Amino acid sequence: MIDVLVVDDDFMVSRINRGFVDRCAGFRVIGEANSGEQALARVAELAPDLVLLDLYLPDVFGLDVISRLRATGHACDILVVSAARELDAVRGAVRHGVVNYLLKPFDFDDLRVRLEQYAARRTSLDNAVIGDQTDVDRLLTSAGTAVPAAAPVVPKGMSPETAELVTRALRAAEGTLSASECAVLVGISRVSARRYLEHLTVTGSVDVSLRYGVAGRPERRYRWLPV
Repeated sequence: MIDVLVVDDDFMVSRINRGFVDRCAGFRVIGEANSGEQALARVAELAPDLVLLDLYLPDVFGLDVISRLRATGHACDILVVSAARELDAVRGAVRHGVVNYLLKPFDFDDLRVRLEQYAARRTSLDNAVIGDQTDVDRLLTSAGTAVPAAAPVVPKGMSPETAELVTRALRAAEGTLSASECAVLVGISRVSARRYLEHLTVTGSVDVSLRYGVAGRPERRYRWLPV
């Protein structure tokens, strides 16, 4: 059973998120917190496996909560659930090693998929046997950790950091993403997301397919290709 602490300053949202988590097999909510300081205290008291963390807390910004947790030796995993769409927020969360980043508003299935992905990664880590570099690379890939030693090479005018964020969004997605959906997840414009997605397609990391609607041009859908 994976123990979860729900952190959100809105009591109603906290209650809804708690209900979502409790509906997922293998997960249980062991506590709630409505501020950064309360979250720090509850982690110390309850030692959860996973924290569902809002970033916009009334006293401490969520990323600072993570920093303080790590500084005091708490190794709980963090799944950000926030309305923060700024690139700096997403990039900061990635650098803090969050297991996923889910934008508000979301529904039950959005959270369920990400919790199931997290549970699968935990199982993979718990059962891992390391024999050589291939095993290490496979483990890092399944854990959602980037394995290249250097930043990805991208064309002039494109950012390696943004390319990494787009890559992570695709890897975490259930199925495919459109440029618009990727843009929302990463916090960039749709045009920029399309540029990065097309670049990843050219490199062979991403597969593109067309979805035809009732009218208009078909939508391009992108999917990360497993290694």
